[in-house]
Amino acid sequence: MRIGVAGVGRIGAMHAANLTGLDTVDEVVLADGVAGRAEQVAANLGVSAAADLDDLFGRVDGVVIATPTNTHPALIRQTLAARLPALCEKPIAGERRQMSHLVEEVEASGVPVVVGFQRRFDPAIVELKRRLVGGELGDVYVVNARSHDAAPPDFGYLPTSGGIYRDLLIHDLDAVPWLVGEPVVKVYAAGSVLVDWAFADADDVDTTAVTLTFANGALAVLTGGRHDPRGYDHRIEVLGSKDSLAVGLDPRTPLSSLEPGGPQSARDAYPGFPERFERAYQNEMSVFVDVVAGRAENPSPVRDSLVSLELALAAERSRREGRPVSVVAAVGGVR
Repeated sequence: MRIGVAGVGRIGAMHAANLTGLDTVDEVVLADGVAGRAEQVAANLGVSAAADLDDLFGRVDGVVIATPTNTHPALIRQTLAARLPALCEKPIAGERRQMSHLVEEVEASGVPVVVGFQRRFDPAIVELKRRLVGGELGDVYVVNARSHDAAPPDFGYLPTSGGIYRDLLIHDLDAVPWLVGEPVVKVYAAGSVLVDWAFADADDVDTTAVTLTFANGALAVLTGGRHDPRGYDHRIEVLGSKDSLAVGLDPRTPLSSLEPGGPQSARDAYPGFPERFERAYQNEMSVFVDVVAGRAENPSPVRDSLVSLELALAAERSRREGRPVSVVAAVGGVR
């Protein structure tokens, strides 16, 4: 099987490297809009580079899209026209109306388009999902999710980031409803600027807490922040009527207990998301190849991506207006 990677910056190059480690992939082909970058990454990995994106699409059985967000809609439409399954990094489009139209086009085409929410591919989170679906936790009472960066992003990135909910917490707004398996009906968010005033200058916050209320009454509390001095921290904890489980709690979690004999934050705590989700990214490519081959169903369809965007917009509106925002569960709209 031949898999192409469009865009080989940090994420695209990582995907390409993970693809080369799969026995089910015979050839990896790279393309990039920056002159010479595809050739350089291809030489480092021992794979081939296409002359351009049109050449890439004509040489592969499936394509990973890791280009800038503003190019995603056009490239997805190109994969639909070529009948090529694709995995596209989030978001598939930059704004709601554009994404909604694109979702309809993808669904009408029947061509698989996987959205790159890597947490859906993390082995521990996948196992948590399996146990929830199997009823091993019973009824879900509450979910706690934490996403805290070790260091703030480049401040030049902030004005185009989409804000903390569409950039940082979008992963939790995707993963947590997916795990619970119920629609969100209400969102309440609060945020502060505690790390650096540059976030306020970008009309954003750097520290936030979000409460989600699900249709069945279950609750989720999401926290996110742009600075954790001990390292990158992402955890999900689920308390149910039969069991309580956590993912992301391991010897590299940047957290120390004050209890006698309790765990201490390791010196090699996770520095960032590539290290924390290394297995997830590897599994993501393996699953995508299975989707291309018809051996697996799409675990991250485009309509779910539209739902997480609606929840992010609801969180931003809630923060600004200082009130809960109701969500229309059937269509993902907010009011």
